[in-house]
Amino acid sequence: MDAMSPTTVGILGLAALFVLIFSRMPVGFVMALVGLVGFGNLVSFGAAVNMMAKDLFDVFGSYNLTVMPLFILMGQIAFHAGISTRLFNVAYRFMGHWPGGMAIATIGACAGFSAICGSTNATAATMAAVTLPEMKKYGYHDKLATGVVAAGGSLGILVPPSVIFIIYGVMTEQSIGKLFMAGILPGVLLTGLFILTVVIWSRLQPGLAPRGERATFREKIASLSGLVETLILFLMVMGGLFFGLFTPTEAGAAGAFGTLLIALIRRNISRAGFVQALFETTRISCMILVIVAGATIFGHFLAITRIPFNIAAWVTGFDLPPYAIMGLIILVYLVGGCFIDALALIMLTVPIFYPVVTTLGYDPLWFGVVIVMVTQIGVITPPVGVNVYVVSSVADGVPLETIFKGVLPLLAALLVATLLLIPFPQMALFLPGLMR
Repeated sequence: MDAMSPTTVGILGLAALFVLIFSRMPVGFVMALVGLVGFGNLVSFGAAVNMMAKDLFDVFGSYNLTVMPLFILMGQIAFHAGISTRLFNVAYRFMGHWPGGMAIATIGACAGFSAICGSTNATAATMAAVTLPEMKKYGYHDKLATGVVAAGGSLGILVPPSVIFIIYGVMTEQSIGKLFMAGILPGVLLTGLFILTVVIWSRLQPGLAPRGERATFREKIASLSGLVETLILFLMVMGGLFFGLFTPTEAGAAGAFGTLLIALIRRNISRAGFVQALFETTRISCMILVIVAGATIFGHFLAITRIPFNIAAWVTGFDLPPYAIMGLIILVYLVGGCFIDALALIMLTVPIFYPVVTTLGYDPLWFGVVIVMVTQIGVITPPVGVNVYVVSSVADGVPLETIFKGVLPLLAALLVATLLLIPFPQMALFLPGLMR
């Protein structure tokens, strides 16, 4: 019997990968296992073991990836220091009397917390714990309240510092600092569209979101102290990157230290809270690094199957304009995001589509922002919709279908923001173009 071609082995490997992922096996281990077996089949078992050992060492010893646990630590300390609660309080004081004011305040707090967190799941879980009890107390409908938190939490992977941008930058050898800058204006646009959606929704169905009390001028000014710390941290980290004062890793270290210093000065964090922040940082960082290591092993297997290069040649061979091909790629991300975790999807697909995108002449920074926004859609759409499950775990007694219904209007806003980015790429490229 003739040996199978590398492409055939690659296709079988991809099929095995999806079967094992859908069987609920950990994604990182699945990618490592399939990559090891596939590489061993095409080369030799000894070479596969050596490749895996080298990849594991390279990933877990990577200096570039040290930026990730630092930003995660920054977010965890901010959570345990109560910064998320103070952000919501500021937003509510200023916008609580608007139609859907408390939901708008939740979106504003999600955007603010995303600027010091970097994780969509952490943002959704944190803001759900802070804001859902308040919205329930004021008579907000479960559909709107939970939908806003799930969708607002998705800003955690777009507003910098974003873990997804870090991984994309390492994979494609793009500047992490420039990727962070590229996410700022799209993040502002999406936050604005979310707020506009809530205002329209609340006016059309006033019973879903009663107006809150109008705060006095003195209450508004007093609440601003809860915003100052977040602004200081964001400007320190992003300003340092923008003006070339920090490398991304140094920015992460400065951000984590600054967050801890603020928490200690304000006496907002306990010993137990700090220990828990360290524990959660270690757990989340290890989970992400295992996925990155598994994807690296699987990526080397894919490379020798020639599938990424064959797909690039096949797609560019179509008699289609570049924007049509880009539309097909975005469609793959939209569909894939409904079934696969955002980080795993990017780790799987970037090695395949990145050569296509660069061949078509698209800017890699712009493409990074586009796929982050498209995978954002996946974190709030069924059946995976990880943010929906996170919010469901906090919102006791709210059915999953209620939360999925609640994210639909905000999902439309996310689609509009993504579509606007395609004809107007300068939204993503303007700030990186100003960097030193």
